Amino acid sequence: MDLKLIDIHTHVNFNAFRDDGDEVMRRTLAGGVGMILVGSQYDTSARAIEYAERYPEAAWAAIGLHPIHVGGEIHVDAEEISTSGVPGFSSRPEEFDYKKYKTLAMHPKTVAIGECGLDYFRSGGTQVEREKQFEVLRGHIKLAREVQKPLIIHCRNAYDDLHKILIEEHAGEVGGTIHFFAGTWSDAQKFLDLGFGLSFTGVITFARDYDETVKNMPLDRIMVETDAPYVAPVPYRGRRNEPLYVEEIAKKVAELRGISFDEVAKATVSNASRIFHLK
Repeated sequence: MDLKLIDIHTHVNFNAFRDDGDEVMRRTLAGGVGMILVGSQYDTSARAIEYAERYPEAAWAAIGLHPIHVGGEIHVDAEEISTSGVPGFSSRPEEFDYKKYKTLAMHPKTVAIGECGLDYFRSGGTQVEREKQFEVLRGHIKLAREVQKPLIIHCRNAYDDLHKILIEEHAGEVGGTIHFFAGTWSDAQKFLDLGFGLSFTGVITFARDYDETVKNMPLDRIMVETDAPYVAPVPYRGRRNEPLYVEEIAKKVAELRGISFDEVAKATVSNASRIFHLK
């Protein structure tokens, strides 16, 4: 399938799409957009693979345990998500079972390990909580290196610690992306030096905090994502996000860099295909 864009991080496998997930998938693929469906726990990781199997022409899976599920229960209310039609939720604690996740990782439609990482915004308030996140992240990196698949990294308010662990665990050997990048240009350069790509969401369509990074980073390392159902881009703010809306993010990248949409589309598809070995 000839793809116009690839949304490298979407969650059609989440409950927000329980009633119309297949409809969303068909609509997205009809629009020429491929996608990587990303798990945040074992069940959503398995569901990502199920979707990828049903739509093999342009859908792939990533499997992992999100850091907010590593510790105790955390309540996230609808106001924090600020997306109409996406209710708040309570995180469900889960232990990282290496053997179970390895089984998912070995599936031919699994192209990445994650999302995994560090989150000090919703959790990680104590050193004990942080140490647990460190342990689980190291387990994901070990798994990625064992199966030779790249990482999809979640990081919130923890870029220094993340950088340190990626170096210690030789994560550059498999590479991947720092998803929903929200650090400074200085932060960005550190991860680029390790061989990672960076991916950007709809936030860049309404916030100016990341303009410098989008403008300065190498075109061959940038990717676009929706993180649907969250953070819908302008002009869809306040609605449930969908992978088809990734076009608005690519348009904004083109605007910020002063190049054509076609150039951004071609580069981001090429980058995603190369980094995640998409077939």
